[in-house]
Amino acid sequence: MADTIEFRYDTQLLLDKYNTEGVDVDDLADDLVDEVRDHILEAFKGDCLVVAADSGEDEFGEKATLKLHFHTNEPWDVLKYCRSLGEIYDIVVEDMDRQSRDLKG
Repeated sequence: MADTIEFRYDTQLLLDKYNTEGVDVDDLADDLVDEVRDHILEAFKGDCLVVAADSGEDEFGEKATLKLHFHTNEPWDVLKYCRSLGEIYDIVVEDMDRQSRDLKG
């Protein structure tokens, strides 16, 4: 009998949210972590959630950069949600079921 993976897609991304509200950028990063973590836990089924953020600055201004890692069957909905908060990039969605079959193959 084959092992089944309950949450098939390993979903990872980085998200930049620029400080357009003039708040302390460290607070912006902390609040972004809380907002994303709470929403993911309430809105999506999955496991292995890791959400971390740090503050920084680039040529466009002060920002919070968030790293998300989450196993889910709804990666596209997670991406859509995160995109509503800021710019997402370095997006990785890996099918862990397919990886598992290839390794046993």
